[in-house]
Parts: sequence; structure tokens; C-alpha cells
Amino acid sequence: MIRKARYAGAVALILAAAACGRAEPKLDLAAYEADIMEWRAGRLERLLSPTGYLTQVGLFWVGEGRHSVGSAEGHAIRLPATAAPFVGEIVISDNAARLTVDDGVVVTHEGEPVTSIDLPADTSGEYVLVEHGSIAWSIIERAGKLAVRVRDYEHPWVKSFGPLPYYDIAPEWRVEATLQAYAEPREIVVDTVIEGFQQYPVAPGIVTFEVDGKRYELEPTLSGDSLFFVFGDATNRGETYGAGRYLYTEMPGEDGKFTLDFNRSYSPPCAFNDFSTCPVASARNRLPFRVEAGEKYDPALFYDPAADR
Repeated sequence: MIRKARYAGAVALILAAAACGRAEPKLDLAAYEADIMEWRAGRLERLLSPTGYLTQVGLFWVGEGRHSVGSAEGHAIRLPATAAPFVGEIVISDNAARLTVDDGVVVTHEGEPVTSIDLPADTSGEYVLVEHGSIAWSIIERAGKLAVRVRDYEHPWVKSFGPLPYYDIAPEWRVEATLQAYAEPREIVVDTVIEGFQQYPVAPGIVTFEVDGKRYELEPTLSGDSLFFVFGDATNRGETYGAGRYLYTEMPGEDGKFTLDFNRSYSPPCAFNDFSTCPVASARNRLPFRVEAGEKYDPALFYDPAADR
């Protein structure tokens, strides 16, 4: 497998193209390592932000009908203990949600108190987040199903989180790749961590690259102006998250070539809690070797809400 030679003290290095197929023949190692460290700092900052994955403390799938909201036991949507025992109810009708707040309970939207408010789903373009103290919730929609996602901006778990574990920065895992585009982008079926729940992103083609002189393939999907990879490898058996890791890259040039940098691979939200609908690596996107680069998995960084009850 790829050699793990270290280049301590080097300012630049020439990587073996035959071993990794990297795009450029030379690399300023000091600048590259600084760039990766900056990326890691940004990764942690995003996780710790109010809208990051770490503030998620609940996900409740809801169907047609009435759903009580509050911190007391027995509510359909149970909020953290800092919330009022009974906050109100969410009514789902014709796949639309409306919240009605109980008398004397303060719930706000964009800083203004509300007594009743529609909660359009995150896919509607009219996303609404309501707050009750440090607790917030909104509606998400996945494959036609609605769920209430709950956040706690002041949850002790967020304050004590970290550090994220990583492999050593490994420039040899920065490889040259080529997008071989489909005649037309195609919708594909992707499984998620939720059994029976699938997503349908669009794949532009197949990406090919070489490791130790052998050719491998991954199928990315489109995400804005980036390629999004969900991939697995032999480290998933214990060192990295079992369902695979994520990696974003720039779109390729006209020749289809770009850099695939596994040092920027990271764990999905579901590595930290059960309140996301993470896509998992497909069989075709599972590499048969160890990718010892990027973010590792630490089960101690996984939040279990049962510990709060």
C-alpha cells in the first residue's frame, strides 16, 4: 500500500506519480500542512456552531395528526429537561406542520414571540426555526416524510466536545483523479443510516484514480459547485466510522482532471449523534484498502440522549 514516508523539515517534495497519480509534480509541504490544519480548525468550528451537527439532540418522525411538545415524559416530541413540561402541539395536515404554543409559554421566531406559526420544511425554501430558551426546533422533509429536529444551543455535550482525532497529514493521499462523465447526469439510489430510508442524488459520472499503480473508481454526486463523495475503506472496521466517510472536492477542469485529497475526508454527522439522515457508502464506493488519511472515529464523541434522562 501507499508508502508512509515522512518528510519532516522539508519545504517542498516531489511525490511519486506512479504510486499515487498526484496532479502536480511538486508540493510546498509546509504550506500544504498549514492549509490542512486550517481546514481542520474550520471543521471543528462548524461542528460547534449553533447550526452545527453537535447541537442536534432529537429527531422525531411525525405523520398526520396532533403531536404534543414538551420536556415531560410521554410527549411525542420530547424536548430537553430545560424546556417547559408542556410547550404546545404540532399538527400535521396534508403534509404541512403548524405549531400552537400553550398559554404562558414563550416561544419565539426570529426574536419575536409567537402563539401559533406554520413550520415549513427545510426543503420548501421557507425554512422556519422556532426557539424556546436555548432549545430550538424545525421541520425537515426527507423522501416525502416529515420530522421534527430539535437543537439545544447550550447543551453541555457541545461545551465538552473534542478534540477530533485525525491520521497524520499524509501528502501521498493527495491523488490525481479524472471524472469520466456520463452521457447525462443520472439519479442514483443511496441508502442511509435509517433502515428503509433512501436518498436520490444526481451522479455526474465515475471518478477514476490510481493507488500503487492500480486503478480504482468512485461514484460522486453533485452538491452545488462541488463533487461529493461517500466512500468506505478498510479502516472502517475500527479506526474510522463504519458507514464510511465524506469528502468534497472542486469540480474538474475541462479535461476532467482534479485533485482528490483524502486528508480532507471526515466523519458524517451520524458519527456524533442519531439525529441526521446520513447517506452511507454504497458497495461500489467501498475501497478494498486502508485510506490512512483524514478524520478518525472516536465512539467517546458520540452523544447518547439516554444519559440525560
